[in-house]
Amino acid sequence: MTDIVVVGSLNVDVVVPLRELPAAGQTVLSADHQRSGGGKGGNQAVAAARLGRSVAMVAAVGVDPEGEWLTGLLAAEGVATGAVLRAPRPTGQAIVMVTADGDSTIVVSSGANMWLAAEHLLPFAGLLAEARALLVQQEVRAEVVTASVAAAGGLVVLNPAPARPIDRSVLARVDVLVPNRGELAALVGAQPTGDLDELAAMARSLGTRGPVVVTLGADGALVVARDRECLVPAEPVTAVDATGAGDTFCAGLADALLDGAAIEEAARWASRVAAVTVTRPGAMASAPRRAEVTSVGPAPGPTGPVAQPGNRQRAWG
Repeated sequence: MTDIVVVGSLNVDVVVPLRELPAAGQTVLSADHQRSGGGKGGNQAVAAARLGRSVAMVAAVGVDPEGEWLTGLLAAEGVATGAVLRAPRPTGQAIVMVTADGDSTIVVSSGANMWLAAEHLLPFAGLLAEARALLVQQEVRAEVVTASVAAAGGLVVLNPAPARPIDRSVLARVDVLVPNRGELAALVGAQPTGDLDELAAMARSLGTRGPVVVTLGADGALVVARDRECLVPAEPVTAVDATGAGDTFCAGLADALLDGAAIEEAARWASRVAAVTVTRPGAMASAPRRAEVTSVGPAPGPTGPVAQPGNRQRAWG
């Protein structure tokens, strides 16, 4: 049985370090750039694998050298790639501009990621149904998100990035939603806010089956359950590159929940995973291994029932 199936994007990231982002019409020079593996789906898959989980990836790449290279990166990390399809489109590309303070701005050319359609998931229905958890994001078509959530037999963790509307029937099947504050505001048609009470009210209005964990960057994460909310502080680290931190957070959250952790404890573990991520450059390459995270804080332990296929009990009550 596979622990985690990731349905999502695979990109070749071209990372360009800059002192500051250019203004409109401005040209700025960078001393160097680096090619690395990326895409929110690929980042989450590698992060989960490095935490010790068995992982399978459902995605699409082009029939090109970049697709071969990305598939090889995943396989080298122990991610099963039998469901990575070859598309008649170029492999996805992302231009990642990283400023001196570690913030990143990303432009994505989706390519093969947006070729992937709901019908392409049909041969992998058994994989999705039997996996203990599904991780899915929105760098693929909305129909792919809907189909993968419908086919999932275990825990469903949806990272609604980039922001776009999600049908309420899909949200009703989501066990844990992990937006940042901007994505949460977009889902409810509101303006982003830093007010925690307003964020909690937005989260509860979505109608998800389980809690919402709102990532707040350096301010931590807000866990919003049916009857309570909790602010989990971020680990104090010196950020080098925030690229991929949200993805490793999602992987860490799923990892802890599969171990039976309560949602607040799972968010603390995920925050530690993300904290290690931001201390080094890159997206996929910056995902930490389990031993690196336990050096920051203890691994989560079981506090309740673990989600299994056919068992919809959850540790957060």
